[in-house]
Amino acid sequence: MTVKGLLSTAAGLAALCASIAVAITIGPAQIRVGDVWSVVAAHLGWGSTDVSPIRNGIVWQLRLPRTLLAAVCGAGLAVCGAVMQSLLRNPLADPFVLGVSSGASTGAVAVVVLGVGGGAVSVSAGAFAGAVLSFALVLLLSHTLGGTTDRVVLSGVAAMQLFSALTSFVVMTAADAETTRGVLFWLLGSLGGAGWTDVWVGACVLGVALLVCAGYARTLDAFAFGQDAAAALGVSVARTRLVLLSVTALLTAVLVSSAGAIGFVGLVLPHAARALVGSGHARLLPVAALAGAVFLVWVDTLARTVLDPQEVPVGVVTSLIGVPAFVLVLYRSRSAR
Repeated sequence: MTVKGLLSTAAGLAALCASIAVAITIGPAQIRVGDVWSVVAAHLGWGSTDVSPIRNGIVWQLRLPRTLLAAVCGAGLAVCGAVMQSLLRNPLADPFVLGVSSGASTGAVAVVVLGVGGGAVSVSAGAFAGAVLSFALVLLLSHTLGGTTDRVVLSGVAAMQLFSALTSFVVMTAADAETTRGVLFWLLGSLGGAGWTDVWVGACVLGVALLVCAGYARTLDAFAFGQDAAAALGVSVARTRLVLLSVTALLTAVLVSSAGAIGFVGLVLPHAARALVGSGHARLLPVAALAGAVFLVWVDTLARTVLDPQEVPVGVVTSLIGVPAFVLVLYRSRSAR
């Protein structure tokens, strides 16, 4: 990694740590940054804290896991978007192009509305199962149709439409008004139910996915010239595509099962990261991850406070911010030419 890449990564890490610490202090309960560090240090066994038990619980049980999950989701979606855009050679590709979010929605609705699992299956587990099923369908369709990049995208569109239709059908025919409202809130993306289990599972899968994708950084650079050029350089196109599609689909499934479908993060942030450090994936992937993490931490903070005590689905806020940001990125790339 170049000096510019190292500086960008270091600046991103500092911005992320500061963002998490400050975001936790924002809310109805008045909490200082020093209180946050004190509570975290006490729970890690690095001393004691004089923060009241109520504020201790607010930091450790409510705001900290939620903020960390926002960072994990933002980083994971941005990385998946960067990989998908390069792998499919499509600047409009995002983590949901394989229909994973639609499958997750169907799985979640099946648990909430139809009672699949008889109460033994959580909404997150149902969403994860639906996401995996959707990705399996995309792999089957794309393999049957020839396995080219265009076929993968078209298979993803077909799966997305199928599972979206199934979700709508179930909600319209079997859900009451209150259940429909709860399902809609989840479908639009929400970090309100974040817990430490979600954080640890998401962080572990994100770490593995980052390592795998970083190992394929030069291969992804070769894909920028097309599949034929990559194959001429000795890249096993079919195997590389299968590995990276599987890794990004698994990471997306885990994130969606925890937080719902949060749009535009995986579409906009990779372009913003490219504008900062270029298209080389050894630099792009860590910077995209950090940019996505910082972005979603602040978006979630805005979503839970702007209409306090009512909470806005975080996916709504990402879309409202993401659309003009994406237009700006496109305009700057046009001006650069």
